[in-house]
Amino acid sequence: MRPDFLDWPFFEDRHRTLHRELGPFVKDTLGAIKTDGKDEDERATCARLVKALGEGGWLQHVVAPFDVRTLCLIRETLSHHHGLADFAFAMQGLGSAPISLFGSDALKERYLGDTASGKQIAAFALSEPDAGSDVGAISTSATPDQDTYVLNGTKTWISNGGLADYYVVFARSEAEATGTKGLSAFVVDKDTPGLMIVEEIEVIAPHPLAKLAFEDCRVARTQMVGEPGRGFKIAMATLDIFRSTVGAAALGFARRALDETVPRVESRQQFGQKLADFQLTQARLADMLTAIDTAALLVYRAAWTKDQGAERVTKESAMAKMYATEAAQKVVDDAVQLFGAEGVVKGSVVERLYREVRALRIYEGTTEIQKLIIARHIRQEYKNA
Repeated sequence: MRPDFLDWPFFEDRHRTLHRELGPFVKDTLGAIKTDGKDEDERATCARLVKALGEGGWLQHVVAPFDVRTLCLIRETLSHHHGLADFAFAMQGLGSAPISLFGSDALKERYLGDTASGKQIAAFALSEPDAGSDVGAISTSATPDQDTYVLNGTKTWISNGGLADYYVVFARSEAEATGTKGLSAFVVDKDTPGLMIVEEIEVIAPHPLAKLAFEDCRVARTQMVGEPGRGFKIAMATLDIFRSTVGAAALGFARRALDETVPRVESRQQFGQKLADFQLTQARLADMLTAIDTAALLVYRAAWTKDQGAERVTKESAMAKMYATEAAQKVVDDAVQLFGAEGVVKGSVVERLYREVRALRIYEGTTEIQKLIIARHIRQEYKNA
């Protein structure tokens, strides 16, 4: 991270202090936890990271009241050093945020303390085989039955699936409702009868994902988050906070790629001169840094706006997420290109970054969905004007 970055007007002294304290923790504590999959599987590694983040006091930031700039700074710093640690931190926040924002006092007391301490691992179960970006296509049902709801259906691409202690599950509680109406959210403990881990999903980055099934899974009415039929509002309010932080994670990957690239091109000799002396190399470095700073301005503008009390920052967070993730992909790709053959050697830093950054353009809303969100706001603003 550039030394002048925290002098930007988006930040306060408390953010600068947090950043100074987080760096050594990440290097000394989290750096000792391996992520190469050789010593233990990724789920065990992720659980160790959650525990370490909780014991270090960093997970207190993932429960309300939220400071989005703090969330972004933590994610950017974690992803710069340790991609799976960023994942572990983010999923604790995403999985528990519906409870923080809309849960009853009883649900908050039961889950949030243990989430912040790292004693419980959270998961956010929204996506389905035929309902990814299209939340209105959710078919998992929640049928009322006296003092319970009975859940039936399938969820997939669930982060922390098979690892989480509880899942915030979105299901259709009003059978006659269509689209985004009639959805509700429920907290389902991992040992609830009828909840099954169907399949652990292996992807190119070390992220524990799974497919879940609910077969006559009975949950108490008191496990509902917020009001009946308000599930879509709950999901969107959660994403409104955490979507900007996806851009921040992308920033961390991009900054690490540039940090690895500069010494490489300054030391590598080609045709009798440094690779950095070639104008094409210099142009690529200029593009990389400009993209990083542009992304950072969008990310922290969105975070600052939310922290100033804006009820929603849907447009701002969509712009931040879209641009930062696309820019980070390009920056990392440029880093691989400048490394040459060594850039595609398995286990090298830039090769790892290449695999880790790719998913960010998909989860929590694809780039294409972000463009639709932004365009919708443009059209609405034009009509209002």
